[in-house]
Amino acid sequence: MAFASSAYAADKKLTIAFSFQDLETEFWVAGHQAITSTLEERGFNVIEKNASEDANKQLEQVKSVIAQGVDGIIIIPKDGELAVTIGKLANQAGIPYGVFNRPPSSKDAKALVAVADNRKISAEAAGFMAEQAKKLGRKVTPAILVGDLGDPNAVERRQGFLDAIEANPDLWTGAPIEIPTKWDANTALANLQSALQANPDIDFLFVSSDFLFPVVKSVLAPLGKWEKSGSDNHVILGGVDGDKTACKLLGDGYLDATGVQDVYNEADLVLDAITEAVKAGEKTPEKWMLDPGFALTLGNYDAKKDDMWGCKLLAQKGK
Repeated sequence: MAFASSAYAADKKLTIAFSFQDLETEFWVAGHQAITSTLEERGFNVIEKNASEDANKQLEQVKSVIAQGVDGIIIIPKDGELAVTIGKLANQAGIPYGVFNRPPSSKDAKALVAVADNRKISAEAAGFMAEQAKKLGRKVTPAILVGDLGDPNAVERRQGFLDAIEANPDLWTGAPIEIPTKWDANTALANLQSALQANPDIDFLFVSSDFLFPVVKSVLAPLGKWEKSGSDNHVILGGVDGDKTACKLLGDGYLDATGVQDVYNEADLVLDAITEAVKAGEKTPEKWMLDPGFALTLGNYDAKKDDMWGCKLLAQKGK
């Protein structure tokens, strides 16, 4: 994995506070590692604050580092509204403010934001799933595991899925079944079980984050629906993120597609922007930077797998 190689020498050692919601998924772990290691390589002191999925705790932690007089703040916010609230505090204090991957819900606060094009990559993944469904020569019953809609990423992923649904109006038995998860594995488990009991014909499932695939397997396998692509009982399956599990499931044929966020590119974007702002003495810089991402599918797996961060981590693990 390669990060930006620019050197940032300083007369005095500057301090960046890095506040993150938690490290409960491979994506957040990879992003955390990329950000902290690169900041340290560039000569910054790094103050880490883990909010453990608690919005109030994250707000208080950021207030604390602002009081300490840090030179910059990077955040993975609990949700989009909190990102705006914290951004306003950073703006008032004149501290450059960067947001990694989960964007603010509005532009009411000035921020340096690096985020994936979640709608695009979700639509691409779900679009490939639709092409797979057309091969069946019949209509299919679509469903989506919806993320926490307080998170702009979840909103965009749901919309990308719906874009693919709307682009293929004659393919479906009816409107898609929406299954709430709140980004919580236990919630996803209970709601997916209930959805399949009520709708046992679900055979097209979009998962709004790859970290939920173990939950999906635990529900589908006892029903005889955890089968590889091409088998009669295969549920056409797609997701978003690009983690190690998704890479392996694609390689093994259980997963049809996933929308890939480039965790290292997004880390570089926010790190370069905030580093330059701190060095230039900018107090309230503003820039939104888009990671275009791509869909890794059964159709392009061999050609594109080495571009997915989860496949890179999987290859390192196998060495």
